[in-house]
Amino acid sequence: MKFYMTPGSCSTGIHILLEEIGKVFEAYIVNLPAGDHKKPDYVAMNPKSTIPVLVRDDGSVLTEFPAIAFWLARANPRARLVPDDDEGVARVLEHLCYITATIHGQGYTRIFTTDAYTDNPAEHDAVKARGREIVDAGFAVMEIALAGRDYLVGNFSIADAALFYVSFWADRIGIPLPPNCAAHYQRMRARPVVQQVLREEGYR
Repeated sequence: MKFYMTPGSCSTGIHILLEEIGKVFEAYIVNLPAGDHKKPDYVAMNPKSTIPVLVRDDGSVLTEFPAIAFWLARANPRARLVPDDDEGVARVLEHLCYITATIHGQGYTRIFTTDAYTDNPAEHDAVKARGREIVDAGFAVMEIALAGRDYLVGNFSIADAALFYVSFWADRIGIPLPPNCAAHYQRMRARPVVQQVLREEGYR
């Protein structure tokens, strides 16, 4: 498989899952600031111009974090990245969609890509502040979900890989995590695979 990623981005979560599975893959770095995602070859492969991208063994292209994560889990059942029961799977997807669509898609995008929301520099601070509100509210929801649990559905799952990358961003830009989320983040960082991925992506 071929994995197109940007170190320290949402693709870090997929990188973790790939290493958890233990299958060989080729990693390709997509330099977003340099505009690699807008180059013709990349757009031809992924017209969305987004990351991550997984090109599977049969040559088919899969995009979007939830889709890639869920496919990896289903294609590699021995890794136990989703529960065996339907209720557990539904809960994993519930958390996964909320993290990627709301905390990331509505919150962090306002903080990291403020220009996409307004061309008026005078409005930038307000947009970022709204993004911070969404992120904080999102972590409050995750705080409740983690009450009495080491991981979001009891055992490590694809949803925890997603929660890790948004928590990693919080750590990098100084957003305090509530206690359960902070404990989850440190628990994730203690996992050997996560330590390996962070080293490979250039983080100590």
